[in-house]
This record gives sequence, structure tokens and C-alpha cells, in this order.
Amino acid sequence: MNTATLSSKFQISVPKEVRDALGLKPGQKLAFINTGTGIRLVPQPTILDLVGIARGANTDGVRDRDDRLDRLPKAKALRKPRKP
Repeated sequence: MNTATLSSKFQISVPKEVRDALGLKPGQKLAFINTGTGIRLVPQPTILDLVGIARGANTDGVRDRDDRLDRLPKAKALRKPRKP
């Protein structure tokens, strides 16, 4: 198990074994995720990493803005009618 010590400036150094295993690069952003009992540290994806991530996703039952507007009385009167 690799460990790191939190400095007086609240900084840590990621151990070399971990950097190498995850392919981390200098300047790369990492996200801290609070799990309630600990912290998960994961590389923050770039926009290019996310391209195509939802390709082939099932969109049945997906809601849009019009679904939310139908619940507001004033919004119903202001909404533009959909074209058939």
C-alpha cells in the first residue's frame, strides 16, 4: 500500500508507483470525491475524453424542458406550441 503525508500547506505528493500505474502527467487535474468514509482521487477527464461517451445510449423515457414547463401554470400559457 502506498501512502502520502499531508503537508502543512495541505499538499500531497502522489507516489511514483501510483502515478505510473494510472499514467498521470504533471499538471493533470485530479478530482477528489468524498465517499463518506474516505476520499477517492480520480483523474479529471478532458472534454476530448468524453467525446462519444453516450453513443448508443437508450433515450427512452428521457425528459426535456417541455416536461418541466408543463408542471408550471404560468409556463403553460407562455410556451410556444410544437410544430408537428
